[in-house]
Amino acid sequence: MDFHHAHILARYVTETGKIIPAKMNRINAKQQRKITKAIKRARNLRLMK
Repeated sequence: MDFHHAHILARYVTETGKIIPAKMNRINAKQQRKITKAIKRARNLRLMK
């Protein structure tokens, strides 16, 4: 998952901006870590809120 794709990462974030847990996303821990890292990078670059 790449942080440039903010529209795809938006699926894994709530309306309030919190990252949805892996159990609710039905993904494994490794994928969750990658998504979390990408979301945090996108936030730092102001690509996401």
